[in-house]
Amino acid sequence: MKKKLSLFSIVFLAAMLLLAGCGSGGSEGSGSSGGDKDTFTVGMEAGYPPFNWTQADDSNGAVKLDGNAEYAGGYDVEIAKRIAEDMGKELVIVKTEWDGLVPALASGKIDAIVAGMSPTAERKETIDFSDHYYTSDLVMVVKKGGKYEGATTLADFKGAKVTAQLNTFHYSVIDQIEGVSKQTAMESFPAMRVALESGMIDGYVSERPEAVSASAANENYAMVEFTEGFQTSEEDTAIAVGIKKGSELTKQINETLTSIPEEERQEIMDTAIKNQPAAQ
Repeated sequence: MKKKLSLFSIVFLAAMLLLAGCGSGGSEGSGSSGGDKDTFTVGMEAGYPPFNWTQADDSNGAVKLDGNAEYAGGYDVEIAKRIAEDMGKELVIVKTEWDGLVPALASGKIDAIVAGMSPTAERKETIDFSDHYYTSDLVMVVKKGGKYEGATTLADFKGAKVTAQLNTFHYSVIDQIEGVSKQTAMESFPAMRVALESGMIDGYVSERPEAVSASAANENYAMVEFTEGFQTSEEDTAIAVGIKKGSELTKQINETLTSIPEEERQEIMDTAIKNQPAAQ
């Protein structure tokens, strides 16, 4: 009897473990993952104001980060909210390092990248993009009151220590400055701001909204707009939603973007710049 009971217990335990394993697998494939039909899961750095940032609460319409006690706010968040609402889905935001965004999309961890990303030719080889939802121009962020604040052309940055974010076209355009001291690319905009304030660099390449945001958040920063600036293509300075190749989401996302007039987009950006946390 004892022997039979032990055998029964072993079988029962094995069955429980099997069921637990199945349950665990099911949970991993749903919830906040890209495969959940009730959610629209997007990836962003939550560290590129005014496009996206991290804050402590849900003020000004911020959305709680998945698996994180903090919240994401910014222009990208507002656009993502519109898309999710039109889809009739819950918006889930996954805070992801810049270099991890495309892999996260490819693996299905996220449904889309809404992260101030430009639809460059190189990226289009790997993923698809929606229509543009913002277009900007390139500027330089420098120290207020410093040697380069009064610069108006690229030539004014000859000998300057300049950098940009890693794996962005911002970094490649630095080569257009003759005689520049091109520094190692940095992982994030917060890191570049710290480097600028400490004197490690003289300036970093950015898009106008981020530069306006930087100078608004810290009186030690200034934005340089060029009369003779960087040569870029429209795909470089435009911002679009990154989507998996051949995804059916592309049409839905484009329909939402088409419904937002240009004037309203600028209002959303202006509000994002105003609402960004002072520490960003």
